[in-house]
Amino acid sequence: MAKRIKIVTIVGARPQFIKAVSVSNALKKIKNSFIEEVLVHTGQHYDYKMSGVFFRDLDLPKPQYFLEIGSHSHGKQTGLMLEKIERVLLKEKPYLVMVYGDTNSTLAGALAASKLHIPIAHVEAGMRSFNKTMPEEINRVLVDHLSTLLFCSSKTAMQNLEKEGIYDHPLKPFRRVFNVGDVMVDSLKEYSRKAKIRSNILKTLNLKSKSYFLATIHRAENTDNKKKLEVIFRSLNEISKKGHHIIMPLHPRTRSAFNTFPNKKLHPFFHLTDPVSYLDMLCLEKNALGVFTDSGGVQKEAYLFKIPALTLRDETEWVETIQEGWNKLVPIEIKSIKKAFYNLKKFRNRRNLIHYGQGTASIRIISFIQNFLSSREGSRM
Repeated sequence: MAKRIKIVTIVGARPQFIKAVSVSNALKKIKNSFIEEVLVHTGQHYDYKMSGVFFRDLDLPKPQYFLEIGSHSHGKQTGLMLEKIERVLLKEKPYLVMVYGDTNSTLAGALAASKLHIPIAHVEAGMRSFNKTMPEEINRVLVDHLSTLLFCSSKTAMQNLEKEGIYDHPLKPFRRVFNVGDVMVDSLKEYSRKAKIRSNILKTLNLKSKSYFLATIHRAENTDNKKKLEVIFRSLNEISKKGHHIIMPLHPRTRSAFNTFPNKKLHPFFHLTDPVSYLDMLCLEKNALGVFTDSGGVQKEAYLFKIPALTLRDETEWVETIQEGWNKLVPIEIKSIKKAFYNLKKFRNRRNLIHYGQGTASIRIISFIQNFLSSREGSRM
């Protein structure tokens, strides 16, 4: 096919940069590809430590469009994105819009494309926590029901979609739901090697491998609930008083909430740092004794590194990490968090990693997209 076909990829937050770079790299490796990718960064994560440093570390090309949306309420942020993304799509006239995960950038991109009747490809489709109070859950469900092509990370995700009536009907002209594995596995295979060579975070923080625990807290359900966040900090602080080093890179939203606490004094073993780069985070995860988190991505990366994780939430979309014994859901109560921590060494019922694929998700996604675009373009001729 001589004609170049344009697709627009929309990202806006750290996890999306990681996923998008794997797919973009897979596209570049295809000789004589007819697909031209246009990268749009909404600016949902907008400061250098949350955004720019990722483009540097991952060797992501500079986005053709940086929308500079910044931080707002969910409704306002999504509305501003929708307006600006629509302008880009009207100008670029792509054959396909690709979105990742479950953020406001994901939803805005899918809504803008659907209003213009542009097919949508959703990477990481079918994930469900079944907690409708989480903005991310609303985003996931809506985007899946708007999408033309749905790329799932696991069998569980495929089953979730089928229960909602999204599956490949035998009378449909093309396949639309695929279990490709997880693009994060692709990223980890490539960038964990680079992290080992390029990251100096252990030296910078004066840490030795397997001498500390890592904590990451950023979800609005925790940061916007002062009582919950105070319980998390108090629990981790009490654990650190028993001689356990805890490293917590602070998301800007978490730092802002922490700064409102009347008592911000922490034990010296409880170390708060600025956000770290992706390579530094991989290094911290891989060398930790265990992880406290509310992040879906960190749960999954800990699982892939075979590092036990305590997830400070009531549910998770990454149920396989729980089933395989590498992750445990912990209620946000001081007694529960401390008990889970002291039982961490009893995490012995762990199985081999059997989920999320073998690191070929990105190339499979590109292959299915090429087939779809070829058939769509052929039908127009």
